[in-house]
Amino acid sequence: MGGPSAEREVSLSTGRECAAALREAGYEVVEVDAGRDLSLRLTELSPDVVFNALHGRWGEDGCVQGLLEWMQIPYTHSGVLASALAMDKQKSKDAYRAAGLPVVESVLVAREAVMADHVMAPPYVVKPNNEGSSVGVYLVQEAANGPPQLSDDMPSTVMVEQFVPGRELTTSVLGDRALGVTDILTDGWYDYDAKYKPGGSRHEVPANVPAEITAACEDYALRAHSVLGCRGLSRTDFRWDEAQGLAGLYLLETNTQPGMTPTSLSPEQAQAAGIGFPDLCDWLVRDASCNR
Repeated sequence: MGGPSAEREVSLSTGRECAAALREAGYEVVEVDAGRDLSLRLTELSPDVVFNALHGRWGEDGCVQGLLEWMQIPYTHSGVLASALAMDKQKSKDAYRAAGLPVVESVLVAREAVMADHVMAPPYVVKPNNEGSSVGVYLVQEAANGPPQLSDDMPSTVMVEQFVPGRELTTSVLGDRALGVTDILTDGWYDYDAKYKPGGSRHEVPANVPAEITAACEDYALRAHSVLGCRGLSRTDFRWDEAQGLAGLYLLETNTQPGMTPTSLSPEQAQAAGIGFPDLCDWLVRDASCNR
């Protein structure tokens, strides 16, 4: 849990929640704030399983997964390749396209070029190519007078993606099972605060959407999970322009380390599917392995 990424605080919250649930399920749990000495700490502890509660870079992009493979310690969630592929938004989109999944137009552009002029017609979204939790996301509205001025901590190359109006939907996959669809309701843009601050968003699960949209979200999420090679739990996010019906449903990205905080989506979907939080965490531990 924790770690050095931009999502450290969310990961600490995820770790605390999962540790409590695992203790309730009967496990002996040691909470490790992942630092540069992680391999030494794991050598000292010699755990039966590592429950990966890290988010963002190093914990979600294949790095810690590679360390655990090297040390031959069974771990939860996706393996090295799936984690690295899902974390790279552009490369995962290439995989989705090859599998026939609907994605919106996007390009990778130098940070300076994005601030110099519109690289596509507004509205569009600017975001890092390899971060999650809506870290560093800019929405450029149709009426924008000029291009966005990005903060200094944005990477040298960013993704610019066509904005899809409408609703934010998401579907979790546990093993080979889709857990349903959530409609994420906010008063504004679904940014970092909307995701993690109490009251920042409202989650309607199951989503009040047509049956064909529910079926499509579950189908697309299962196919995304499969084409990326995910294991354990993943969550795939969508935008849906309901004016276009099924043609307005687009896959945005797949999260291989979904949040497990009190306001997180995957535990809510599991609960709605009849899987309590301790049972969800227990399932992930029992699913843990190397060679993922």
